[in-house]
Amino acid sequence: MSRSRISFSGHSNFEEPTVNLTPLIDVVFVILIMFIVIAPLLELDRVELADAPKAGKVASSSVQETSPIAIHVQENNAILFNNQKVTPQELVPLLKEAKLKHPSARPQIFHDKKAHFGTYQSVKNAAEEAGFSHIDIILKPA
Repeated sequence: MSRSRISFSGHSNFEEPTVNLTPLIDVVFVILIMFIVIAPLLELDRVELADAPKAGKVASSSVQETSPIAIHVQENNAILFNNQKVTPQELVPLLKEAKLKHPSARPQIFHDKKAHFGTYQSVKNAAEEAGFSHIDIILKPA
């Protein structure tokens, strides 16, 4: 007859289950990197404008289209300052000079609907840098 030994030393060979989170974290980082890379490549086709108030009269201001400071953004993103083609870098000094000559005038931006929004943003930034706090955006009816 053989005898088997049983150890009662308090230690067992049983391991507690563990969860390895490394693959989950790797997947989350890959998805995050994909969003960071793809987001700048997405183009917004249109911007939805808020509905006009329906109650009462709508206050509108009359805009004179013969402002001494007229900026036209053409379909090909060319910028015209008072009918002279300029670059975005040339626009800031021209706007500063116009601000000195006509301190109460507001720049009027005529932005073609096919031109990029980034071109509008650079024109707006140039106007702010030149010291203008208001600009008029002139939209032509379709």
